[in-house]
Amino acid sequence: MSPTTLPTGLDHGHVTFLGAGPGDPGLLTLRAVEALATADVLVAEGDVLDVVRKHARHGVAEVHTDGGPSSDPVPGTGTPQLAVVDGASTTAGVPAVRDAAHLVMEAARGGRRVVRAVSGDPGLDAYAAEEMLACARAGVPFEVVPGVATAVGVPAYAGVPLRDAEGADVRFVDARTASDRCWSEVGASDGTVVVSTTLDSVGAAAGELVSAGRKPDTPMTVTVAGTTTRQRTWTATLGTIAQTLKQAKVLPSPDGGRPVIVVVGERSAAAQRDQLSWFENKPLFGWKVLVPRTKEQAASLSEQLRSYGAVPHEVPTIAVEPPRTPQQMERAVKGLVTGRYEWIAFTSVNAVKAVREKFEEYGLDARAFAGIKVAAVGEQTARALVAFGVKPDLVPSGEQSAAGLLEDWPPYDPVFDPIDRVFLPRADIATETLVAGLIELGWEVDDVTAYRTVRASPPPAETREAIKGGGFDAVLFTSSSTVRNLVGIAGKPHNVTVIACIGPATAKTAEEHGLRVDVMAPEPSVHKLAEALADFGLRRRAAALESGDAVTRPSERRPGARRRRTTT
Repeated sequence: MSPTTLPTGLDHGHVTFLGAGPGDPGLLTLRAVEALATADVLVAEGDVLDVVRKHARHGVAEVHTDGGPSSDPVPGTGTPQLAVVDGASTTAGVPAVRDAAHLVMEAARGGRRVVRAVSGDPGLDAYAAEEMLACARAGVPFEVVPGVATAVGVPAYAGVPLRDAEGADVRFVDARTASDRCWSEVGASDGTVVVSTTLDSVGAAAGELVSAGRKPDTPMTVTVAGTTTRQRTWTATLGTIAQTLKQAKVLPSPDGGRPVIVVVGERSAAAQRDQLSWFENKPLFGWKVLVPRTKEQAASLSEQLRSYGAVPHEVPTIAVEPPRTPQQMERAVKGLVTGRYEWIAFTSVNAVKAVREKFEEYGLDARAFAGIKVAAVGEQTARALVAFGVKPDLVPSGEQSAAGLLEDWPPYDPVFDPIDRVFLPRADIATETLVAGLIELGWEVDDVTAYRTVRASPPPAETREAIKGGGFDAVLFTSSSTVRNLVGIAGKPHNVTVIACIGPATAKTAEEHGLRVDVMAPEPSVHKLAEALADFGLRRRAAALESGDAVTRPSERRPGARRRRTTT
């Protein structure tokens, strides 16, 4: 048990007031993740729930303080919604916004563990203290897990340091509750001011500071959707910010009520933001990238894309199913245990999964590989084997493909190899390159269908429209089948969408479907493909800056005809 964890009472439960940070789920603290993993109930606004729910256990109940529906029943109650202690027979699922303190108390009844998540840090939340006092009066034990304060985290992501070497004072102002005295004090100061306000109130806040004594030419920045891939920052002065937002066509807008963080001050380094804006300058910042792979295969690729600032959208184009006749696979696995094979070669993560599932069906584990040499076609497949408890003996030192595996595969030697047979569990549509190469090296091969690949169901209509209408900035094709299947189930990507292919064969298939290939991986690796797309994004950004143009995403370009790539 963590030293900060309080015991749960039999009747009153336990409440954790948790800071969810400014919006980036990666800014949650380790203690926050730990608390979420043991929670029975999550209480928060909808946007905060989006940040924290991925770390909660399966079956956790959700209570929306902003009037949204409760999604799951509270464990052990058999009821789909939580009653609200307000003297009326009503529920948490009604549209009206209820007293959050009452929601928290009701959720904690019966010994349940409640996480009350708030944006930023609980210590800076306007209402969290009142809820804590309510818990204290009712005898409900609680704890506080601090989070990254929005007023601190957002400027950091915007590339705007709040202090310099001279150590200027920093003042934090909530424009919603600031008094005239507060504005007068910060207006008379020469320190940095961080103002929490809304987009349509930025001009009013700037006016308050000028009226209080700040010079109109004082630098300032305005950041909306901070720490998320929707983040956008404008640099201006107190006197010009209203015109800047108007020229950028940001205001007037129906989204003017969105919260923003404003940083004002000569020492806030706003003038250096072009050098310090690390987040918005990521190579694929804000790009919506389509990843048409199986869900299991897409996870690591999506994580890499996020590290470049992209927003990956996974669309399965291939579904993996068991072989129609499993007897061949069953015989091969039994042969593996009885010593029929010298080698087993895995050419995909799906092959590892298929063998592992068959092992579990027979009550076997990784120890069954004792005395058998294991090969993996690449690092991703090797990682899947390590997770299974098997360290591969052979991974290609060069190209991560069947050809690369053959380059390093030893020829059969009757003196050193007591058995001349290789077990090759693969997909039903796999090519014969590896089989032919192993036979040429003197090996006998049991080429066994471990799984079938079939075309997945079409994605939702919204996704199909985005694909055909240019809503995606890029699409990554990792095989010829992903090209054929995506076009088959969703239609051809729009001509403004950047097409990235893993190799020449995939690129050829894309061109046959009328697509121009913009990016090709230097070697057939999904991670090298993502790197190549990031390099493309960097070059595109640099070209725009060099020509004095605004940096835009491909989906923001004016639709136009795109010619096929020609070869000479």
